[in-house]
Amino acid sequence: MSKDYYKILGVSQNASQEEIKKSYRRLAHKYHPDKGGGDEEKFKEANEAYQVLGNEKKRREYDRYGQVFGDQGTGQSEPWGFGNFGGAEVNFDFGEIFGDFFGGFGGGQRQKRGRDISIDVELNFEEAVFGAQRKVLLNKINQCRECGGEGAARGTKKIKCGVCQGTGTVKETKRSFIGVFSSLSECGQCQGRGEMPEKPCAECRGLGVVKSDAEAAIEIPPGINNDEMIKISGAGEAAAAGRPGDLYIKVHIKPHPVFSREGRNLSMNMDIPFSEAILGAEKTVNTLDGAIKIKIPAGLDSGEMLKVRGKGIPFERGRGDLIINLRVKTPKRLSAKAKKLIEELKEEGI
Repeated sequence: MSKDYYKILGVSQNASQEEIKKSYRRLAHKYHPDKGGGDEEKFKEANEAYQVLGNEKKRREYDRYGQVFGDQGTGQSEPWGFGNFGGAEVNFDFGEIFGDFFGGFGGGQRQKRGRDISIDVELNFEEAVFGAQRKVLLNKINQCRECGGEGAARGTKKIKCGVCQGTGTVKETKRSFIGVFSSLSECGQCQGRGEMPEKPCAECRGLGVVKSDAEAAIEIPPGINNDEMIKISGAGEAAAAGRPGDLYIKVHIKPHPVFSREGRNLSMNMDIPFSEAILGAEKTVNTLDGAIKIKIPAGLDSGEMLKVRGKGIPFERGRGDLIINLRVKTPKRLSAKAKKLIEELKEEGI
């Protein structure tokens, strides 16, 4: 007579997969053989029930026929691991069940990756507005130039790694609070490659990477902001039998004595004498593009602004504007003649 797996886990036949998983976790902790008051038989029984009900295909077979017929032809592989508890070997679904306790188990070995590098670059205001090219010298781990990253001396071949027998992985056994587990890890002898150089490269000693100076070209885009980050993929440190990391450049922009940035526009202040505010004038302004002439209309008040189109920050569809903030400068001292003229203007209501 087949076992009632629903009864073993203490759930109904309509229970969701999440409810089944939670119930199994509770029972696994309760009956764990290594815990005080644990029950090895109930622990194994709960594990057996979960292997069926925790798998949707097996659960359908169990609900329909009262048993399951194996996994052949399902096209699915399940991450079962094995532990030894008091001489009894029990299998677990690490990814599904104990991910919360171990931080998750991966779905396959990740490709090795070199370390990312972060640097700071200081730009003057003009470089930030118009863009620039910079070259920096980095002392980092690079691909060996002598062997091209292969690790083998020129003209020699590679042979199968004697430690992992060409698989690139080795079996490791570790003990945890749940028990003793076996897992596959990267072979430290061949760095996961599965092969070794018959004669190692003298420059990198067979690693394929070596620490050296390397020049990195940095393209500063026009209109970059202060504290903005530029990423150059693959310009970080190299990795033996893996892909390189990335280079991150944080930009610091020196302030300008005249101009400030307001989005896509540049802003500047201009002091004009009282007479020019009343009568108007033509002035020469030194912009980031060079000197230009502007006309100040008569009758301007202090705080009014003039806009010079196309002299601001470049962007994908054009450029921003230059905003000139006019400040009427009131004289602090007047000559007798100037004072008399002002008195006359005052009588005119000006």
